[in-house]
Order: sequence, then structure tokens, then C-alpha cells
Amino acid sequence: MNVKMVLILLVLALAMIFALVCVLLTRGRAPSPCQHQPPAQEDTGDGQSLVFADLTPEEMVQVVRYLQGHLGVQLVDASRAKPSDSCIASIDVQVPTKAEVLRFLDEGGARPPREALAVLYFGNQPDPNVTEYVVGPLPTPAYHRDVTVQKYRGKLLYHRRPVTSREYVDINALIQRELRKAPRFLAACCESDGTDLAILTTAPRGFKSGDHTTWFVLFHNVAGTGYYLSPVGLEVLVEHGDLRVSQWQLRKIFYNGQYFASTGDLEDTFVANLLEVVRIKKPPAEAVLGSMRPRHPPGSMGPLQYEPQGPRYSIQDNHVTFQHWSITFGMNPNSGPRLFDIRFRGERIIYELSLQEALALYGSNCPGGMSTRYLDGSFGIGRFAYELVRGLDCPYTATYVDQHYLAESETPKTNQNSLCIFEHDAALPLQRHFSDSQSLYYGGLQKNMLVIRAISTLINYDYIWDFMFHSSRAVEVRVHATGYISSSFFHGRGTTYGNRVGPHTLGTMHLHHMHYKVDLDVHGQLNSVETQDMGYELVKDPWSMQNTIEWLYLHRERLETEDEAAFLLKAPLPRYLSFASPKPNKWGHLRSYRIQIASSAGEHLPASSSMERAISWGRYQLAITRWKEEEPTSSSIYNPDDPWTPTVIFTDLINNETIINEDLVAWVSVGFPHVPHAEDIPNTVTVGNSVGFFLRPYNYFDEDPSVDSPDSICFSGAQD
Repeated sequence: MNVKMVLILLVLALAMIFALVCVLLTRGRAPSPCQHQPPAQEDTGDGQSLVFADLTPEEMVQVVRYLQGHLGVQLVDASRAKPSDSCIASIDVQVPTKAEVLRFLDEGGARPPREALAVLYFGNQPDPNVTEYVVGPLPTPAYHRDVTVQKYRGKLLYHRRPVTSREYVDINALIQRELRKAPRFLAACCESDGTDLAILTTAPRGFKSGDHTTWFVLFHNVAGTGYYLSPVGLEVLVEHGDLRVSQWQLRKIFYNGQYFASTGDLEDTFVANLLEVVRIKKPPAEAVLGSMRPRHPPGSMGPLQYEPQGPRYSIQDNHVTFQHWSITFGMNPNSGPRLFDIRFRGERIIYELSLQEALALYGSNCPGGMSTRYLDGSFGIGRFAYELVRGLDCPYTATYVDQHYLAESETPKTNQNSLCIFEHDAALPLQRHFSDSQSLYYGGLQKNMLVIRAISTLINYDYIWDFMFHSSRAVEVRVHATGYISSSFFHGRGTTYGNRVGPHTLGTMHLHHMHYKVDLDVHGQLNSVETQDMGYELVKDPWSMQNTIEWLYLHRERLETEDEAAFLLKAPLPRYLSFASPKPNKWGHLRSYRIQIASSAGEHLPASSSMERAISWGRYQLAITRWKEEEPTSSSIYNPDDPWTPTVIFTDLINNETIINEDLVAWVSVGFPHVPHAEDIPNTVTVGNSVGFFLRPYNYFDEDPSVDSPDSICFSGAQD
């Protein structure tokens, strides 16, 4: 090898090392010498997206100060508030009405006033209640108005409020006091005095409206590990509905298949040698079932994503552009990620795309597991979207965005780097063809997409929320489930409700259901719903009329009413279902976007259940309704604590109104049943545990829009 070749290879090696150093070490908020500015796009944002923007910490502080000075009520910081106090429960942005926003964005109208929505718990009043106020204008509030009755057609009863962190602290203290009444039992069963046991809540809290009795499940708690896999067999039922914490009490104790009236009763039964005790030693950290500590030293580094000229997307405030896509993003502290005003080449396709709710419903032969129906919006899907780990949760090269919220405190909190945006190379052709017939050539396009991602940790489970924007102009929405399974103590006929995954651990069967709102505006607000499906007709062949042929044809139908467009979970869904504009493309077909669902959801609850109406959105894999300002959501943070008289009933949105040439909304349910097994220990893997849906152009364009991608290639046999 000559000297010139050696020098060339050395220069290339140094360039590669330099590029990798830039990728791994210098990727941050501020531009650095290693980073290149993204290529110019036709729409880099002019501040219009701020009409949807989440509140800043400064705005939250101003709203708190205003409420403290203008309500005439003593407000206690929610982090310290007792149920008998009044406090600010949460503050979020009040998104302006759609009509106001469209006048501003499309018609040059005035910018809507910026407002906040404040939720307050009034516990120190003769009639305790939950009240919602709209406060504005920001950043200097001057007015507030009570919107509770307008939104919910009545008062919000106090028992519907979500349980606060302070209440959980008081419940934990009560349980600890009661456990001290059974010292010999605890020492025998669990090698514990009770103080080192973790306590996990269940929901809902009773069997009828007004109940506030909750089962709590106890686990061995080993620092740095997932306690969810180490149940000790002990569960307690706490009544905590009284506004006076001193009146809360334990109503029932469960241990290893038996029920007891109190911890004293449990202790007496144990001392009398009338109780079968399963003696469980507290495991060391290195041997605990839920440990995620690496078992081997690091190996060689795997592949890394590399952006040779820096990111090809551009972010300004809450707005991202990518290859003619334009998206406004945000985070609802309760319901999670929300996107607005999604456009291609300046033309709006989707006004709102947002997560609404996530349900986890369990089965078990222990009382906590058998009664659990978590509705995660009340815990805070967005609030518990924590910081993302570079290189694992998202690529090193991703852009990371902070999210701010105010909940159960008068001080705003920040989840740093809790939303990431990146371009993803799927290592798969989006399209390709190798021609060896008539002429020799190859054409293709790699499958790259923009990804907006957040990950919520909701007690034991971690949900990865992805919104993906393809160069084919399809939008893909997907959720992956990982994290720890929730478990019960293994006893009796436990395998009727799951699989045994540890010495005393039953991995309890459950199902996941997620609900999304999709406000498609396909070439304008007025759309209709078109379906196409296949059929066969047996006919004589037209060239001889002597033989029969199965003639495959396309059956087209326009759905006329909301009832026709409400597809129950087990009902057949048309293979093609689209939101159609009245305007045709070049070939005479209505410009449309198709909804394509990939899900294997199980039955959310029998219709006979007294709490089914609270999650009645789970009845449908897809429902399409007329858009209405007074129907903004499919669920409510108040539903879990009173599911028997739900605050929001989704089925009330479906009332057989016409859906021809109207502003329409699609409500999409996705989910899957999960029967935990040995391979879910210590963590459930994302492989096979994901569901979602696509929004795909269907005659919206005159040809595949990805042909305009600068990433496409084509070469012929005449080329080298």
C-alpha cells in the first residue's frame, strides 16, 4: 500500500472519529461547532403555534397568585392539604375554541386570549366540591369564570376528586399504625415490622357512588428493585371517605386466602396457631425477583444512528417541521401527549391528535387484583412522563424538550428532557423495485420518519407513546408497553388468573386499552365517511359464457349517521374506512384519509357492569361523531373515583346525528390482553406488546407524495 493511500485512509478515519464525537458528546440545546443547522423548510413557524402552547412556569405562578388573591378562600398548598382543606389541584392551558383558533390561523383574525384552566378542591365549605375556573388573560390574569356546570352539566361532587399524594401519605401512616398490632405475625410471615413494606393502591374505591374504600396490596420493598413482583400475601381495605383523617380506618384484612376483621384479629388467629403462614424471607438486593441490575459487564457497542449534516427537521417553540410536515406538539398533564394543526405543504390534515385515556384492568384471586381497574388519566399520564435516557429511550441525536406542569402543589415542576423528537431510519425500504424485465434498473426510497415520543411511568408500567410522520404522508400512532407487571400472592387456584412467575408470585392477567381522539380535517372541515370492502360475485366468463368465475369486486358505501359509524369491539370493521372531502383528486376520487387500526383489544368490561359507563369508550374499536366544542374528551379524571355515576360518559356522544359533510371526529381504541409469563420477569419487553393505528392518504394526492423526496434513488444497468 503506497503512502498516498495510507494518508487518505487516515484522513477518512479521523473524519469518522470526529463525527462520532460530535454525535455522542455535543448534542444539546445550544448549537455547537459540530452541529449543522437544519436545511431550510417552507414553514419554520411564525409563532402561530403558540396558540396551543402549554403553560410556562411563569404563567403558572401568575395564575396561582391570582387565585390566592381573588377567590376569598384560604388555600392550602395541595402538597400539605387535608381533605377538609381547600387547595389548587392543578393548572393547565385552556386551549381556545376551534372556531377562535381557525379564525386566527386561517382568516387573519385576532389571536385568542391566552387562558388557563384551574382545578380547585374546596373541602372547607359547607358543601365540599370540585370547581374548575378559566383564568385569563395571561400572562397577567384579570378575570376568572366558573365553567364547572357548563362543562359537566352540574356540580362536581367532592368524592369524585382523585386521591392526592398527601392522602396516600396519611393512608400509609394509618396502615403502619395498624400493622404494629400484629408484630408476631409480621415477623413470621415476612421477616418485617411493617415499616419496610411497600404499599400499592388499587382502584376503583368501592361498589357504589360515594364509596371511598380502597384495597392496598403489600410487598417486600428492596431498594433499587421493582417491589411489584414481591407480594407478601397481605392486603388491607381502608375506608378513607371522611374529610377528617382521624376517622379513617381499616375495614378488612386479607392474608393467603382468608379474611379478617382487623390486624388484631389476624394476630390472635396466628397466635392461636389457626393460620397457615407462608414464611417469606426478605430477599437481598442481588437476588430479588425484580432486579434490573446488569448480570454481565458491558460488551461491544452496538450500531448508532448518525446525522452526517445534522438534523433535517427544525424546531421552534412547540412547533416542528420536517420534509413539508408541520406539527404543533404539547403535553396534557392528565391525558398525555397532544398534537395540533398537523399540516402538509401548509394544508391542514389533522386539527387535533391526542391521547385520551389508558385503562389497565386486572384479574386475580386476591381482592386487590380482582377489583383493579386503573384509569391512568387520573394519576397523570403527562405528569409522569419523566426524563428520557439518551441512547436508549431515544437516539443520542434526538432533540429533547422539557415539559412543565403544576399539580398537587403551588409550585410548578419540570420534567427535563421528557419529550424527544428525532428522525428515524427504519432500515427498510419505503418503496423499491429491481427490474429485470424489458429493461434493467433499480429504484427505491429508504423509510425515514419523524418521531415524537414521550414515555409515561404509571406506577409499575411504562408506556412509550409514539407519533410518527412518514414521507408517504401517513401518520402512525403506536404505544408500546413495558415496565413491571403487577402481581398477586400465589395461592389456591391462582393459575386460573395468570401464570406463576416466582416462588410466591402470580403474574395476574390483565388488559390494556388506550383511547385516542383524531380530529381529521381532510381538505377542509366538512367530511363524510366512506367505506370500501371486498366481495365475490359468481358469473359466467364474458369471453365464452361457458365457465364460471369468482369475480372480485369493490363494495363502496357512505355511512350516514353516528350509529352506523360506531363499530363495537367484536364487530367487523370495514377493511377501508376513510374521511372523505367533497373535493376530488385528479382522477375523480374524493380526497381522503384512511384510518387503519392494528389492535387485539379484549373486552373492557361486560355491559352489565355497574361501572362500565365510565369506560364505555372501550365498547368500540372505532366511533365517529360530529365535532362539538362541548364534547372535547372521551374520559375524565373524575371517572375513576366514581365510575358508578361517571362525570363523562362517552356513549352520550353517539346519538345518531348525520355525519355527511360535517366536521367529524374519530375516536380510536387500541389494546391487547396480557397474560404474564416467565419471560416478563423482571420486565415486560416491548416486542409483541405494541398496538396502534395509521392515518394514510387515500386518493388524497394524485400520486405517491414521497416521489418528491430527495432521498430517492434510481439507476440503470447502463450505469456503473
